This record gives sequence, C-alpha cells and structure tokens, in this order.
Amino acid sequence: MESFIQQFSFFAELPGWVSWGSVIAAFIIFAYTGAPLWIWAIAGLVALAGFGAPVWLVTTYLVLVLIFNVKPLRRVLFSGPVMKLLDALKILPAISETEQTAIDSGTVWIEGELFSGKPNFKKMMDEAYPELTEKEQEFMDGPVEELCGMVSDWDVFQRKGFDDQTWKYLKEKRFFGLIIPEEYGGYGFSANAHSAIVSKLASRCGPLATTVMVPNSLGPAELLMHYGTEDQKNHYLPRLADGREIPCFALTEPNAGSDAGAMQSTGVVKMDDNGNLYLLLNWDKRYITLAAISSVIGLAFKLSDPKDYLGKGEDLGITCALVPSDTEGVELGKRHDPLGVPFYNCPTRGKNVKVPIDAIIGGKEGAGNGWRMLMESLAVGRGISLPAQSIGGARMAFRAVGAYAGIRKQFGLNIGKFEGIEEPMARIGGYTYLMDAARGYICGALDKGAKPAVVTAIAKYNFTELGREIINDSMDIVGGAGISRGPRNLFAHSYIATPIAITVEGANILTRTLMIFGQGAIRSHPYALKEINALMENDVKAFDEAFTGHLGHVVQNKIRSLMLSLTRGRLARSPVSGPAARYYRKLAWASASFAFMADIALGSYGGALKMKEKLAGRYADILSWMVLASATLRRFEAEGRKEEDRIFFEWAMQYAFYRIQTAFDEIYNEIEVPGFSWVFRGPVALWSRINRIGKKPSDILGHKVAQAMQQRGEQRDRLTKGIYMSKSNDEAIGKYEHALKLIEDNFPIYKKLYKATKAGELKKGSVLKQLDPALEKGIITHEEANRVKETENARFDAILVDEFTLEEYNRNAVDPAEGLGMEKEENPLMA
Repeated sequence: MESFIQQFSFFAELPGWVSWGSVIAAFIIFAYTGAPLWIWAIAGLVALAGFGAPVWLVTTYLVLVLIFNVKPLRRVLFSGPVMKLLDALKILPAISETEQTAIDSGTVWIEGELFSGKPNFKKMMDEAYPELTEKEQEFMDGPVEELCGMVSDWDVFQRKGFDDQTWKYLKEKRFFGLIIPEEYGGYGFSANAHSAIVSKLASRCGPLATTVMVPNSLGPAELLMHYGTEDQKNHYLPRLADGREIPCFALTEPNAGSDAGAMQSTGVVKMDDNGNLYLLLNWDKRYITLAAISSVIGLAFKLSDPKDYLGKGEDLGITCALVPSDTEGVELGKRHDPLGVPFYNCPTRGKNVKVPIDAIIGGKEGAGNGWRMLMESLAVGRGISLPAQSIGGARMAFRAVGAYAGIRKQFGLNIGKFEGIEEPMARIGGYTYLMDAARGYICGALDKGAKPAVVTAIAKYNFTELGREIINDSMDIVGGAGISRGPRNLFAHSYIATPIAITVEGANILTRTLMIFGQGAIRSHPYALKEINALMENDVKAFDEAFTGHLGHVVQNKIRSLMLSLTRGRLARSPVSGPAARYYRKLAWASASFAFMADIALGSYGGALKMKEKLAGRYADILSWMVLASATLRRFEAEGRKEEDRIFFEWAMQYAFYRIQTAFDEIYNEIEVPGFSWVFRGPVALWSRINRIGKKPSDILGHKVAQAMQQRGEQRDRLTKGIYMSKSNDEAIGKYEHALKLIEDNFPIYKKLYKATKAGELKKGSVLKQLDPALEKGIITHEEANRVKETENARFDAILVDEFTLEEYNRNAVDPAEGLGMEKEENPLMA
C-alpha cells in the first residue's frame, strides 16, 4: 500500500516552495469560491499522495472524509455531540415567543445577500426602481398640490391646527384612504405613491404630513385590510376612506414604550346574560396621534379568557380590537404638546369599556394574534412614513439652502463660495441623493410584497438621523434666518420637530443597537436562525445541515475578506462597467468582511451578544451603509448613469464607505475574542487603517456638489422633484427662487462691474453705489442699472426675517395669572 502511494508522490520532485505554494493556492481558490465538501476531500487526498504521506495518515484522513461526507455518520459522530455542547453552553441565543413572532413577521431582502458575504449583485440590481403611475402622478399634481397651496405652515403653528376648510378638503379628496383598495372607496396607491405624497406634504408643512401619514400607516385601515373580517372591511374601510371615521391606533403606554410587549392594558372575555360574548377593556395609553379627534380607536391590549370561551386557553396574548370612541368608559379630549408641533398627539384611557367580541380585528380568530399583526405592519410602515417625511425635508433643504447660499453675501462674496459653507452644503446634497435612492429602492421592494423588517428599520433609523444632520447643517448655513421664526422661515419648525421623528416608531437608540443587527444577525444570516430553531426543536438532521453549512460559510468569508482586502476588491466581479464598477467591488469586500466579523461576534459572545449593544450598534452601522450604498448604486444605474449627477453619486458612495470603515475600526478596537482579542486590536486594526476601505469625500468633490446646488436648471429641479414649490414671490421659497433667478440672469452685468472695479475704473464698495459712476463712464446701460437694482432689491428681500409688533407677538400669550391660579389683579407681573 505504502509503495503504491509513493508512486504518486509527485511533489517530491518539485521545489518545496512550488509544492506548498500549489497547496496553499488550491486552498485559497476552493475557500474563496465555496467549493463543496467532496471536492475538498478529493483535493486533500491528492495532496497527501503528492507528498508521499504514510499509510496511517492517509487511512486516518479517509476515515475523517467518510465521517464528514456520509451524513448519517456525521450526525452521530460530529453534529449530535456539537449540538449537545452548544445547548449546554448556551452559545446560541435563545428566542422568546415575542422575538420569534417579530423574526417571523418579516421577509429577508437584500440584507440577506449582504450577510452572505458573497452578494449577488445582478439580483440586487434587478430589483424594481419604480415610477409613479399616471393616476398617482395626477393625484400628486392635483389634490396634493392644491392641499399644499391651502396650508401655511406658519398659520398652522399659530392656530395650533388646521382650519375647517383644510379638514373638509382632506376628507373630500380621501387623503385618509390612500392605501385603502378602490373597491372600498380608497385609492389603493402603491407604497411608492404613499411615500411620495407624504414627502411632498412634509416639504410644505410637517403637521400636515403627519396628519395624512398616520391613518395610512400602522392603524385600523392597514390592519383591517390584511387581517379584518369581510364584515369589518365592508363597514369600516369605506368610512375610513372618505373621512366619516377618523382613526387612531393606541399602542404606547407609560410602562410600555420601546418594550411594547410590556403593555398593561387588558381585555377579558366575558359572557352576558343572553349568552353573548364581549370584551371588558381597561387601558391607559399615551402619545396617540389623532386620538382626541378620533371616532374609532385601534387598541392593542393583552387578552385573557379565564373561562376559555374561545377555546384558545386562558392567556391569549396581545390582541387588537376596534373601539368606537363614543363607547361608555372611553376617555378622550386631552392632548400632549410635542415640542409645540401642532398635530394631535394625545392620551386616551378606558375604564371597564364593553365592546362585542367581534370588535377583535379578524374576529375570534384574531384573538391573540395582535403582536404578529403589529410586527408585520411595522415591517412595512417603517420603510414609508418617517423616511418619506425625512426626504421631503431633505429635498426642501437642498433647494432652499442652495438658493440662500447663492443669494446671501458677506465680505463681498456669496456665502456659497466659502469653504466653511461648502462643507455642510455637500453633506446636504450628498445625503439627499443617497436618501432619495434608498426611498425608491425600498418602496419598489414593498410594492412587490416584500416585508424586509431589517431594511425598513435601517431606513427609519438612518433617514431620521441624516435628516437631523441636514436640518442642523441648514440652520448653521442660514444663521439668523433659521432662528427667527415667522412665515419667511423655512427651517425652524423642522428643526424643532426633528426629535419627534427620532423617537417614534421605535426610538433610534433601540433601533440601531437592538433591531438592525440584533434581529438582523438572526433573521438575515444564512444559517443562524436555522441552527437556533434546530436546537430548540432538538432536530439533529436540521442542525447538521445548518451547522456544517455555517462552518463552510465562515471559512469562505474569511478567505474572501482576506483576498478582497489584499486586492482592494479587485478580485470581485462587478455587474457593470464605468464609474460604478469600483464601488461594487468595494461592496463585495465590505460584505465578506462584515459576514466574517458577524460570525466572530456570534461565536465569541453567543447568547450574550444581545447585551453587547454598543458593539451591535457598530455592526448595524456597517449593514446600514451597505444597504444605502446598494440603493445608491441601483439609482445611478436606473437613471442611466447621468454624468451630471456623478458628483452626487461619488460623494454618496465615498461617504458610505467612510462610515463603513469607521465602524470596522471601532469593532476591531472593542471586540473581545477569547484568546485572540489582541489579533484584532493589533495586526488587524493596523492593517485596516493602512488599507482603508473608504475615506471621507475630498474637499474638491464637496466643492463641486455645493456649487451644483446653487445652479438653477434641470439637474437642480430633478434632484428636488416632489417638493411643493409655491409660485408666489410672496412666500419664502418663492422669494429665494426669484432672487436666485435674477442673480443668474444678470450675472454678465455684475461681471462688467467686477472687471471695472479690478481695473480701477470703479471704487470698491456696494454694487448699488457703483451704478451711477458706471453709468457716467458707459460701463453699463440704464436698463442694466435698473436690472441690478431689481436684483439687489430681490436679494435684500429674500434675506429679511420676520418681525412683529409687541401686540402681534403677544397675541397668543397666556396670562401668567392663569398658571398661578390668581385673579388678574392679584398677579404682580400684570401690575
């Protein structure tokens, strides 16, 4: 036998470096490509024979090959013992019933590709990037445009709500029925249209967007459409669509905020003297939008059935029901004051409220299914409502700040020419391009029926955080024009309201540190959930398939991440050529590194990973920015690789990889790997800093973005499409646009004055003071002088801020005596 093996010892005749180099190369190729186990087995046997290995070693190897390739043997001798060890050590996280429901409620979309370490870019780039239908565009150009024109954001804040005409129009044009199917009197609009409508309303008035958004998001209509009985749909949906019913949805409680499962509101199944079943409800809810003016409350509560009337046991769990607001025991009529933003946000309470058993959404069958209903609805809604509001504000900031920077002068120059202003402007422009890309990409998936809970959580978190940066940058750029409230101020109310979006629909801290990676590591990982379920069900066969696949996954991503790092992504294939190709390769590199490091975290912390929220937040950042980068790539291709947009595309992509790099650096510095922490904090961290996957966009690129934002034309109109643009020069944005147009149109005249000043023909000073000398010397004509005067007047008018008489300012003031419980004459402040 030994002599037979030695006949094949071909490596013996070759130099050592060739022999071992061949083995290492084969190992890398097999690992990089994810070769199946049987190919590894054959290759290993060939290598042993090539080195003339002794019989005992070959025999041992063949036994191991047999064990690992014959599944029944592998389960008995390897997977079964490993499964028992993992279960005993609690390496994999246990999943509670509510967590399981949350995980099962959504679907896996492109985040699964990114978690794989080897994303299928063709599949990702074939995803829909939708446009509005003709009917949807007509609604945008008609009722939405008209509604925006009816509403003044300043007036809404002053009156703390809408006038009767606005409410009437909202109902007449069925703004509360955007998502309700046509057969029930709604429009049946797509997620893309829903998002576009909310976005446009947000560009005009935040409270208006919120008022339309909430009934079309998580609430009675959404729940009835998917889970309601036919009777419930037929009764409520037409009434919700035309505004006869105003809905709210009551979920949050004093002791159940982010932890909605901790709710204390209760429902008990009872039977009356006639044998009819009913619910006895008690609740104490807060932060409920539209509650004070609602006619029907969608209520989430924990349902018990002590006498098992429904045949489902005593504790049924979270349930959703519809409660008419005028039912005895319902308490409404109060409202909170969320940072002074005048939308209806209210508490509601109920004491011993009786409703029939068929008030449960879905009837008796819906009892106990409320948590699933909520999770499935939020898996969609998080990707529409708040992201739409954020992109509406971002587009308006892009447009308004670009104009203001071209209008406002200091030190003799438009402020948009200062590098200190260019830097935040570039962020506004780059973020807006990126967010708009992600909005369209995600809505396209939602319209195809996907419910990617991890991706919509990414959208909610990142859109609202980037929106916060955009409004902060906008306030810094416009300065006093941003802090002086009044009809001319386009920024203050968005600035004030920003923390609300950060807080609702899953507070951003929770979303980043628990949901995106915490759920994503289980839901989107190719093997983790399968392993956990196999452990919970004690299914050795399923565990064997998942665990051996997982081992190969780890090896493949380790080699892929190493090789892609060494070649800076050049080994990866790009589905396209041109300027986007290098970013696809970088994304492949990032994905492989992320997938490998995710497995390192799962292996190092096991079930304790749930509590490592700071670390999980950094993994969430990488996943988030890979998703946002994917969306940006999809947009650039979908829009035909517009050369004029390349600066925005490049800025967004470079910034995305800069954020990915930052998160990787922080992970390497903080991750604790038993026995190997020093490897990540030392050599790996050092290599990462030397061989960076991304860095901040350059100042030159930022300069180009900022300057493009200040140029009127097709590109600026297209990149800010979908916002409300008043045609009146009496409104703030109209004043900005009018002044910017005059400045651009009359630039040649200003150029003449500049050249004359530089040549010494005119004294330095204000343009208006140069006009008479310029006329006398024939530098400009009288018509040109008048055009300069018109331009300077428009410039001055555009930068003015609002001012009020003392009487106007104090019109809405409250007498301090009212707050002190005094009669007016007793109040010393009024003496």
